[in-house]
Formats: sequence, C-alpha cells, structure tokens
Amino acid sequence: MAPNFSRLAAVAAFGAAAANALSSLPDIFNVSGAKPNNVAVQLTVNANDVQTLDSPYPYYFPQTTPAGTSALFPMPKCRGVQLEEASIDSLQKAMDTGRLTSVQLCLCYLQRIYQTQDYIHSVLEVNPDFIEIAASLDVERAAGKVRGPLHGIPFMVKDNIASKDKMQTTAGSWALQGSVVPRDAQVVAQLRTAGAVLFGKATLSEWADMRSNNYSEGYSGRGGQCRSSYNLTVNPGGSSSGSAVGVAANVFTFALGTETDGSVINPAERNAIVGIKPTVGLTSRAGVIPESAHQDTVGTFARNVRDATYVLDAIYGPDSRDNYTAAQVGKTPTGGYSQFLTNKTALAGATFGIPWNSFWVYADLEQQTILLKIVDLMKAAGATIINGTELPNYRTMVAPYWDWDYGTTRGHPNESEYTVVKVDLYNNIKAYLSELQNTNIRSLEDIVAYNYANDGSEGGNLWPLGNPAFYSGQDGFLASLKTKGVMDTTYYQALGFCQQQTRQGGIDAALAQGRNGNQLDALLVPPDVAQSYQIAAQAGYPMITIPAGVHSSTGMPFGLALMQTAFAEDKLVKWASAIEDAQISANTPYKRTLPKWYGYLQRNIPVNNL
Repeated sequence: MAPNFSRLAAVAAFGAAAANALSSLPDIFNVSGAKPNNVAVQLTVNANDVQTLDSPYPYYFPQTTPAGTSALFPMPKCRGVQLEEASIDSLQKAMDTGRLTSVQLCLCYLQRIYQTQDYIHSVLEVNPDFIEIAASLDVERAAGKVRGPLHGIPFMVKDNIASKDKMQTTAGSWALQGSVVPRDAQVVAQLRTAGAVLFGKATLSEWADMRSNNYSEGYSGRGGQCRSSYNLTVNPGGSSSGSAVGVAANVFTFALGTETDGSVINPAERNAIVGIKPTVGLTSRAGVIPESAHQDTVGTFARNVRDATYVLDAIYGPDSRDNYTAAQVGKTPTGGYSQFLTNKTALAGATFGIPWNSFWVYADLEQQTILLKIVDLMKAAGATIINGTELPNYRTMVAPYWDWDYGTTRGHPNESEYTVVKVDLYNNIKAYLSELQNTNIRSLEDIVAYNYANDGSEGGNLWPLGNPAFYSGQDGFLASLKTKGVMDTTYYQALGFCQQQTRQGGIDAALAQGRNGNQLDALLVPPDVAQSYQIAAQAGYPMITIPAGVHSSTGMPFGLALMQTAFAEDKLVKWASAIEDAQISANTPYKRTLPKWYGYLQRNIPVNNL
C-alpha cells in the first residue's frame, strides 16, 4: 500500500505543533518546552512541578469569593489571545498571523473542558484524533491553503449526529454503546470539508427528548445531567442541551444540534446564544438519529449571528440520502447566507409584525418589558412595527401552555402534532438502526426492552422504580410503540391539518399582514414561549433566536426570535444581524451577557423546570 503523504505530514507536524502548543501554555499545562527542531521534539519537564499545584486560583478551583459572577470560572488567554467570547473571524486572524495554531486553540479549549466539565457536563466525549486533525489543518495553512472561515476551528456535535470515527453515536443512551455507524452524517462530512475540527460530541437529552414526557431536560444515561452555566439548578434547555451550554460557556466555538420541536431554539435562547433552526430540507438529516422526517432539522449554535451563519453556509445543500433536501433546489442563494449579514442601518424601512395574542401574551411581564425595549431600538433605527399580526387560527393551534398533543387534548387526535411524531419515530428509528453494525438494537421494541432491563441507568419504569431523571419512564416510546408505525387516516389528517394550519393558515398568513398588502420582513416572537417554536416546528419553517436578557429571579437568559416562511433563511440572517448590531451599538444591557454560574455546587436531579 502506498503511504498516505498528507497523513504522514500531519503526523510529522504533530510533534512540533504539540510541543510548541504546550510550551506556550505554562499557566495551563505547567510545562516548559524547548523549541522544536523539525520533527524532533524535546520537552524539559520537572516531575514535581507537574504533580503539584502551588497556585490553584483562579483557573483550577472556583473561588467562593466571586460566586454569583462571571469571574467564578475565568478563562485564561490562549498564547496571549483572548479566547473568551472570541469570534471565528478573530480566531482566523490569530491563526493567519501566526499568534495561534489550530492545535494550540484546541488544547486551550480542552483545558476549558477540564475546568468546567464537572459542573456543566456539556461534553459527552472528546475526539481522540482532534490533535492530529488540527495539526493537519495547520500544515495546510502553512502551505497557503485555507479552506474558509471554519478552517482549524474546533466544534462539537450533538450525540445523535453520526461521525464515522473513533467516537460513539448513541443519542446519550447506553443501548447504542459500541454500535458502528456506516458513514459520517452529511453535515459532519461537510464541516470536515470546510476545515473545521470535530472536537467531540456534546451531551443531550437522551433520545432527543422523545423517550419520556416528564423528564429532566439535558439528562442522558451516558452523559449525565447537563447544566446551564447561567443557573445549574434549572432546565438548561433541550434537547440539544450540551451543544448550547458549551457554546455559551466558551467551551467550544460553535456546535450543531437538531430540532424536532424546539430543540435548537429553546436551548439557544436559554443560554444567551444565537440558534438557527433551518427549514426542514435545507440541511440533510442523513446520519442523524431520527424522530420525525416531517419536522427534524439540523441547526447551528454560536455566540453571534455571523458565526452561526458561517456554520449554516457549510452544512446546507442537497443530499441524495435525504430526499427532503431536493425541495431547496432553486430556493437558496448563490454564494450562501453570509452575504446577507448586515448592520443596524438595514432596519430603516423594514417592517416587522408582532403576533401579540398568538404568542406574546404567554411571556411573563419581565420578558415583555425587555423585549419591547429591543423593539424600541429597532424603531429608533427606522424599523416599522405592526402589532396584532396574528396567526388567523391561533385559538385552535396555540395552546395556553406547551402541549404537542393539543389536538387530542381538545378531542381531535387528527389535529395533533404528536399523532404524527409518534408514528414517524417508530418507522424512522427502525430505518436508522438497520444500517448500524455491532449492535442487537434494531427496533423501538429493542430499545424499550433494553430500558426495562437496565432500569437503574436507563429508567424503563416510572419513578420511583426507574431513574428520577426519567420521571415518566419511557412513556414517549411506549406511545410510539403502540402505533406500530401505521400511517392510517388519522395520521394523514393530523399531518395535513398541522402543516396547512401552521403554514398557509398560520405563519404565511401572519406575514401577509404588512401595510398596503405588503409582506412583513419577519415576525418577532418570544422564543421562551414554547408555543412559538412549536408552530414553526409543525410548519417546518425556519427560526432564528438572538440573546435578549436574563430573568432577574433565576439568572436564566431568554431571547428574541424571528419567524419566516420556508427557505427564507436569507431574511432571518439579514434582520437578526441588523438587530444584533443595534443592540451592540446602543450598548444596551439587553443582549448576550456572560453566565454567572448560580448554584454551581448544587446537583439536583431532576432540574427545576423554571
């Protein structure tokens, strides 16, 4: 077999890169290193120095004195580069100018994992090959090849997104431990091509929340309880919990998550970051452990709109393994979505709608007050706001509380989202499992049996027989199992009702309520109100959320979200980036702020659903 020269070059560079990285991080690794001479590496290490710690503060042990502030878990500079809140552009500049390598950047983030993991559990698994991957990308950069804005940038994916490497893909469940996936998920393959470094897998709510209807959000058997760095005692948002929590706590630069109903928007807004939930069919689901083919989508998490958009540019596109992606052909912009990033001046002349009775009435007074202050910023920049742009049938579609079985609750299972998702799960999970190797788990029946057989860890039974994190056991799975995947008349009626009422009769109708018959540029909604993202989920329409403020009572963030019609991500990127710029320009306190780590010594399970 001929040698793989690109791999050999990466391995050769690894020793020098690692030595250089370690020698530049004495505060972190307590190692002094000689300058590397080509591939030969010599490290001078004092054995006692690396085994004892004379200065435990501030990076190794959280001091009690700054408790309740962002200083509780400070982040050291990485080779002199400010890593906390660093944008992708700033990291690229540091690597282009030689101040930082991808290997060094990854090692600094690894230290951040060490620093925070016992507290927030945002990471389920670290890629054992991340240094070699980063070193190979450094070799490319040194040779003048930079693939794009994500070159050398470390990221994580939710543990229901397949990676064909040494890492597991298990949806957080021990049931799939050791199973082997047939290939990378398409979105992972695209990010590898873009030059990003797959750093590891992020924790999640087990089986992406489908297994139970009363559970501890962010908990999984493999990953334990993920906790928000804003308040470790309360719901961190799910099911893409670790993806959002890690980005918010500066544990990694960006992440991928998945959404069936709120699992991108909810954890993003509850952790003061940007979340883009794309139109169903814009990003491939091939290689993603599924729930519903009609609602599943892969989305992005980052600390600002630009970074989240860079990631979206890398992962969208048609895929022959996901026929839903064929719908985007002819509906996506040539050159991607980053070209639509703008500033607050774009707001002049724009018109937005507020569906107050549809969604805003369900937000608490503090949220309403703060979100309206951001709306005032938009108006000051020249935007027009029209109140009362309601979904015409919101009384039928929007429950006074989140309930994805709302139709059945009203006596109409043929008008229920859950009617569809239960059937889809049974069929879609079987198709996914059929491609796995090295596992006996082949169906939902197998998963249910495994959970019963492993009640202590997987909580097959109701609490107190099972696991307190899965208070209702696996009632979601049992409900799906009962359907046997039969797509009967009720199923198709429910699917048709939910899609028509949330699309043409819902979001599209609300967007048509601009003055003089003009279309609104977007609907403004409070994403902390679950009903808002629930409607977009049923429609399969896109949403974006940006940070807005924090609750004074809990310290937990909430966001401002924008809704649009199918494949209108260009509009969402444009207006979200303009609003974000208005927040920054005005230096308003109502924007992204750092976590204060409330309750950092508490370990309650289940977390409080506040």
